Amino acid sequence: MKSALLSIVVCLVSHAVTQGRDPFVYVSLAKENRIVTYQMTGDDGKLTLIDSLAVEGGPGALAFHPSRPILFASIRTVGNLASFRIDELTGKLTKINQVSAGADPAYVAVDKSGKYLLSAYYRAAKVLVHAITNEGAIGEELQSISTDERAHAIVSDREGRYWFVPHTRPNAIFQFRLDEETQRLVACDPPKLQREPNSGPRHLWFHPSLDVAYTSDEQGRSVSAYRFDRDKGTLDLRQTLSTLPADYDRRQSGSTSDIEVHPSGRYVYVANRGHDSIARYRVLPKNGMLEKLGNTASEQTTRSFNIDPSGDFLIAAGQESGKLAVFRIDLSNGDLQRVQTVLVGDSPWWVLIR
Repeated sequence: MKSALLSIVVCLVSHAVTQGRDPFVYVSLAKENRIVTYQMTGDDGKLTLIDSLAVEGGPGALAFHPSRPILFASIRTVGNLASFRIDELTGKLTKINQVSAGADPAYVAVDKSGKYLLSAYYRAAKVLVHAITNEGAIGEELQSISTDERAHAIVSDREGRYWFVPHTRPNAIFQFRLDEETQRLVACDPPKLQREPNSGPRHLWFHPSLDVAYTSDEQGRSVSAYRFDRDKGTLDLRQTLSTLPADYDRRQSGSTSDIEVHPSGRYVYVANRGHDSIARYRVLPKNGMLEKLGNTASEQTTRSFNIDPSGDFLIAAGQESGKLAVFRIDLSNGDLQRVQTVLVGDSPWWVLIR
């Protein structure tokens, strides 16, 4: 009896410690075939290296399971998808399995139920739906849909009913509904939102409470806001703003990359490559439209960034510099203050905080 009681106490204490631990940060290093793990101190944002795991190819996009300690990764250079178990105490990764999927998987996402892994393909011009097993492994391929070249992301609305796939080359966002009964994506009406030439919708993020979504526009070097119709599952373009300063010579090369909405819903951030900055916007609470605040210098070719769940820190990965920039977010005005710069390795492609 005493030993059983002791075991229960140990489990409860372990769970409490795990729940209160500082966040873990995962970074895919595309040219080193590695995923590295850091732990971030919650009060000052300091990063400490925890682990480095070799993978079978150059890793790209990362995504967490919504309720279990599982990390999914695209292995872009070999066209595979991989699943890893996360040790909740140490943050270290252990490979579960890997499956062949298609050329250049650019983005991976998990539905809210945790039953499906969805992925978008830059060169193979398609989206896939895979089952996720009870053990967290990537299971059978349930569906493959041909869309168009340069599919850059696959993102759901807040409720997980509808899924959107921005494409930079055809300048379109494909729109789907996830049918739980058939376990398939079904095209909405209309099946895609056509954008203007050379806009290049790339990554997409939904507002946490308003029926509004935002995209980073790669070729347009802009950010766009859309009204979301929750009944039809479609987007309607409402606003487009530049991500560059007014005095910037737009003849210089560059493009946008990542986008994210602050967990509070008050700010939107977009990364500029070429200008090497993060553009900051205030969200107007009445309608979700944006007001430009300014630009903060970031790392060279900031390809990916992520805001920690508390909303206190933003970590940006410089693809060319090989560094992570850790910024403290001023919640009163959305400003970014750099608090640490960490040399992480060759070609950091994705950064994700758990």
